[in-house]
This record gives sequence, structure tokens and C-alpha cells, in this order.
Amino acid sequence: MPNDIALGEDQDGSNAEKNSISFIEITLHTQNFLFLRFDILRLTNQNAMKYIITFTLLILSGTLSAQTGIFQKSADIGNPVLKGSTSYNPSDQSYTLRGSGYNIWFGRDEFHYTYNKIKGDFILTADFQFAGEGKNAHRKTGWMVRADESDNSPHISAVIHGDGLTVMQWRLLKGAFMRDPEDEIFAPKSNYSIIRLEREGNRFTMLAAHPGEPLQVIGTKVMENMPDEVLAGIFVCSHDSSVIEEVKAWNVRIDKPVPDNYQPAKEGYPGCRLEIMNVFDGKRKVIWEKDGRFEAPNWMPDGKKLLFNMDGFLWTIPIEGGEPEKLNTGFADRNNNDHGISFDGKWLAISHQRQGMSGGGSTVYVLPLSGGTPEMVTEKTPSYWHGWAPNNKEVVYVAMREGSSTYNIYRKPVKGGEEVALTATKPGEHVDGCEYSPDGKYIYYNGSASGTMQIWRMKPDGSQKEQLTFDEYNDWFPHISPDGKWIVFLSYPVDIPPNSHPSYKKVMLRIMPASGGAPKVIAWLYGGQGTINVPSWSPDSKSIAFVSNSGIK
Repeated sequence: MPNDIALGEDQDGSNAEKNSISFIEITLHTQNFLFLRFDILRLTNQNAMKYIITFTLLILSGTLSAQTGIFQKSADIGNPVLKGSTSYNPSDQSYTLRGSGYNIWFGRDEFHYTYNKIKGDFILTADFQFAGEGKNAHRKTGWMVRADESDNSPHISAVIHGDGLTVMQWRLLKGAFMRDPEDEIFAPKSNYSIIRLEREGNRFTMLAAHPGEPLQVIGTKVMENMPDEVLAGIFVCSHDSSVIEEVKAWNVRIDKPVPDNYQPAKEGYPGCRLEIMNVFDGKRKVIWEKDGRFEAPNWMPDGKKLLFNMDGFLWTIPIEGGEPEKLNTGFADRNNNDHGISFDGKWLAISHQRQGMSGGGSTVYVLPLSGGTPEMVTEKTPSYWHGWAPNNKEVVYVAMREGSSTYNIYRKPVKGGEEVALTATKPGEHVDGCEYSPDGKYIYYNGSASGTMQIWRMKPDGSQKEQLTFDEYNDWFPHISPDGKWIVFLSYPVDIPPNSHPSYKKVMLRIMPASGGAPKVIAWLYGGQGTINVPSWSPDSKSIAFVSNSGIK
């Protein structure tokens, strides 16, 4: 549901866009009765009230879905005396759960649950926070997977307690009596706020993290009697039948991973989400999603739109969401995910794949950001654009040239002049993701000269190469904030080969000072190739845009 719903034209023909409903909160109660709360900030004519009445009638008639965010149903399990509820705030895509219940333990459970029916493997991730101090230290929230809605159903839960205790718990069989410590695994640390629960066949794994840290495996359990179709969702339990406890969840994601042997070109591309995120508070928002493939968002200079590639073309979309609009790139109709905007906001560089050329034919072109006929920059192929020089007259890119089995970084004027190689990779090495700092003093890039893929920088002439990251992860595509203070980059786990950056993997987005330092995790997602291949910072250096994968088409 959008934050603002336009009401059309007034009777006198004037635009009534100013007359809008600024916030709508939908609350689903366990009795399946739907309550609506309207906070109306700007209403100036009768059309607005007519819209509210129409909307309410549609809800009551069942024409509109009573769905809460991404979830299909909200219910109390075990019939607690005090009834619970779930509310969804579309402005920040967060969920507030209120619920009671004696416990989730022994032979039966009582709690409030918001969930979907899901088949097969999945990845469940969210941030959680209790409201206030609470009455009982053992109030619970987190992710839960159940066989059914009965109060004694088999289940496995990734749980945060009110006192910070973090634990994985389960009931193996219907009606089984949960025991301590046989039916749980305790985390070595406490006060986690990011919780993930993964399913692979009948194997379930709980992971948890503190803000800024990588996810840590808490435990794994095989649930032989868990059916293929299960209930999966978030929950709250007060651990006291006489009180209601409240919890907020955000960055809530349900991802459907593909098998390692999945062939999207034959089987169909999984769905994608276009997301924006404040890098300093970690809050994410999905602005658009669809079945199929799109990649690599740039933030437009005015801060109001994003630019991304899809189906060989480039598209723009408002950051509030809506329908994408195709950008005119002339004959260039095979654009890949290497594209970006000049520092002065006037020019767009693209990588268009010329048919019949070597290495897939990727060629760097430039054109006005408003659209037009592209002008060739690199005659030789393959060439993949990655960065503009601050003078708006040069570009940097990665390319493979005759006689070489590896890619190198090159610099070349947009109009005329020869390309200049800035690196000399050895066999088995790879470089990518080259990008100028806003002050023009450095070119940042990722390279595997040290054995794993790490973040590096060098002077614009290729001298003084300096490694900036030194951990076990494989780091790709460094992007420097417009104020020159920060680097955001993509990190793959250790099981991904250093020179590979595949799609559909469990990856992290991390941030670090532009001069180097300890990286911090800002997002955990299912993605990889196409997530942040290109510069994706907002003009105010506060937010980034990226693409995550959402499931099998």
C-alpha cells in the first residue's frame, strides 16, 4: 500500500494531488476482523472523504486483500486469554506484533504469530526489538517454522528472549514434551538483534548477529518430520498470560534460494527487489519488485529517481516506487549492468554489447543523461565501464586485450586519445570495479593479487597500489560516497572462488572509511552479481540503492 494515495481531479478540474491520505495502518486481529486507522493530514474537499468510504467498503467486501505487508495471515496460536494483533507500517515497512501466551514450551504453545505458507527451502531474515522493559525476562520473539496451526505442532524457532538470551528451540513431534537442554541450542553471546533461520531440505540453521557484525551460526537441527509445506513467520510470546508484550520487526525478508545447479537462462530468472537503505541506521525499504531480472541501480543527481538496467535497456523509477520508464539509449539495446553518471550529472556511460565481437562485445559508450545517441569510447572489446573521472572527461574500465588471459584496469579520455593500462595482472588474478574518489586522488578497485578478492586503491597513474581490506571474505565493487568519506562494497563468503561474483548467493554489504579501517556489515541479503555493480550512493551520502533476489520465478 502506498504512503500517499492520489485522489484525482477536483470537480473544478484542478489537480487534487495535494489531497492525500498520508498514512494508513492496517491491523489484523486474531478474530479475522480487520481494523483500519486513518491519520489524515491533508483533506480539503469531499472527494477525499468519498475515497475513504470507497476504500473501507472494498475492504469489508473482500475486494482488497487483508494481507499485512509480505505476510498472508496473523493469528493467536493456542488460544491465549489476551488476544494479540499485528500492524504493518508501509512508510518504513516495519511490523509491530502484540501478544500474550504462557510460553512456547513443554507440550503446547501460546503466542501471537504472523506467517506465510511456504514450500521448499528458504531464508528468513529480520531485525527485532522489544518495546520497553517488559514484565518477564523470558518474553520471546524471532522466527518460527511450524508444521501447522495446532498448539502442539512440531516447530523450530530462532528465539530472542527479553533478557537477551538467544537460543534455537524445537519440538520434533506433534505433542512432544520440549525439554531443557535436549531441545535447544544456546548462543554463546547475548543481545542479538538480527536473526536468520534457513531451511535446506530437513536441515534448519539459525544464525544471529549484532549490528555491524557478520552473521554467526548458532545451531543446526535436522527435523525429519517437518513437511515440505510449512508455516513460516515472526512471533511474540509474553511468557505471562496476564500481560501483552510488544515487539517491532524491520528489514523482514523471505528469500527462496535457487539450487547450485540452477540455470536461469533455461528455467527462468528469480524475482528481484529494488531496495534503498540508510547506511547509518540500516533500515531498508523495497520500492519495486518483479519476477525476472534487473540489476545495478544508480542514484540520479536530483536524488529523486534511480537508474537501472533490465532486458538490455536502462530504466528510471522514482525512489517512492511506481512504474519504471525506459531511457532513450538509441541503438544501444544490449546494455549490461556496467553504467554510471558523470560527476557533473550531465553524461551517462554505458556498456553495450556489440554482436559478433570478442568476449561478448561489451563496449563503452557515452550519451547525455537525458537520453540520446551513444558515442563510442572503446573500439576494442570486451570493455566494461566502471567509473568517471571527476573532470568528466575520462573514464576507467576493465578490459581484456589481445595476448592477455586476464582483465586489467584502463583509463581513457571520452573524446579521442589512447587507453592507458593501470594494472598488470598475473595469470590467475583478477581486477574489477574501478572507481575514482570524488577528489580525483585515487582509483578504488577490487583485486585478487593477495590471494583473496580484496579492496585496493591506487593513484590515477596506476602507482602506489594499497590494499585496504584484509579479512577472509571476497570483497567486490567498492563505491565511494559523494562526500568522499565512506566506501560501500559487496562481500561474498569464503566458499565463493575469489575471482567469481555469481548471482543468488548469501552476501553482505559492508561499509568502511575511505582511508581504510574495520568494515562493518550494513545488510545481509540474497544477491551478488547485479546487486551493486555500479556507483549507488544517494547525492547526500546517506543512503544506497541495491538489488536483492527474492525467489524462484
